[in-house]
Amino acid sequence: MNTQAPRRLWRRIALGLFGALVVAGTAFWFSLDKETRGLLATLPTNRDLLFWSVPQRDAAFRALDRIPLLARSHVAQPGPAATPLPPGPPLALPLDVDAYMAGQRSAALLVLHDGRLRLERYGLGFDGSGRWTSFSVAKSFTSTLVGAALADGHIRSLDDKVSDYVTDMKGSAYDEVSIRQLLTMTSGVQWSEDYRDPGSDVARFNNHQPEPGVDALVSYMRKLARAAPAGTRWNYSTGETNLVGIVVTKATGQPLAQYLQEKIWQHIGAEQQATWLLSKTGQEISGCCIQAAPRDYARFAQFLLDGAKVGGRSILPEGWLELATRKHADIGLPGRGYGFQWRTYDDGSYAGRGIFGQGLFIDPRRRLVIVSLANWGGGARDPVADPAREAFYRAVQKAIDAQAGSGAAPAAAAAAGAGLSSGS
Repeated sequence: MNTQAPRRLWRRIALGLFGALVVAGTAFWFSLDKETRGLLATLPTNRDLLFWSVPQRDAAFRALDRIPLLARSHVAQPGPAATPLPPGPPLALPLDVDAYMAGQRSAALLVLHDGRLRLERYGLGFDGSGRWTSFSVAKSFTSTLVGAALADGHIRSLDDKVSDYVTDMKGSAYDEVSIRQLLTMTSGVQWSEDYRDPGSDVARFNNHQPEPGVDALVSYMRKLARAAPAGTRWNYSTGETNLVGIVVTKATGQPLAQYLQEKIWQHIGAEQQATWLLSKTGQEISGCCIQAAPRDYARFAQFLLDGAKVGGRSILPEGWLELATRKHADIGLPGRGYGFQWRTYDDGSYAGRGIFGQGLFIDPRRRLVIVSLANWGGGARDPVADPAREAFYRAVQKAIDAQAGSGAAPAAAAAAGAGLSSGS
């Protein structure tokens, strides 16, 4: 009996199927955007992004909302048309921008002056068509949504207690902490934000198994102990910003991304959707993890510079921006402080800052915005890249002043924050 013919037939069928799979797989691969292709080629294998390798971070930071381990997110859709960012004259800087970007491991560097792009550069194989994660720059978005919720009447006062809105916090160390104290990170509740320590709170809380029926973050935070009287000590805590986000969600009755879309994203002329990663119980991680296009980060900052106005009316209470961006807490650095989830400078500038080199610097006096997106090689808080970025901010300010000839315009008097009850 001739058995060779059936074998040859099956071999041809197998080879044909294999060839079809190769063709289909190749077509699928090239149908993906380059960020997703890079991610699949260097896929992180765990949720502990603080301890990923540099190549894993390079791939993941541009596609964090597409990682299978982390990919649950809510979307804020843009409005019907993107607002152009017209080019301005090239910015003359007394430094080598290429060398600066190499030292920062920059993915994007934008300078917007008076609404015009004076500098726009990209690196790490990234470009303006993609989205990059914000890390703690998201804290400043969350703070702005608190202001919107206050203006809309969803939050009655910044001096309301957290447990008035998040009832599962009753009986915890946060029971008597105010929204204002959360915003300024002066709750006095114990928290460790050591990015190098796998046992720190910031490393552990994302892996916490929540109690049944309780939000994952609330389940973790309500077990923390008090370390100091409320209002007496500043201690940086991503967990507290996440709690701020839950307050806004409870107060508005909307997911944070939906409220972001309604109040901000549809009105800034964004060119792309933004995504906001979710906790394991479905709440936006409000101390982190907005993904947006570089130019859209710049548009958000410009929106604030222009008074956060929609249809000629601000979405924020009168005096909010001045109140939110002035120093409320001493952070131990000369000339700098902490406001409502903003880093403040004594010259009136303020910044959102995220680990591994994410930054949004805003200088109202000079009508200046600087967007920095990066993957610092020296870690979450790179001891070399961080001061180099601060020096870059100063260099840009000096270049703007030199162009103006007589320096920047005088600073406007700080608003008293009328209608926003006083205190710190």
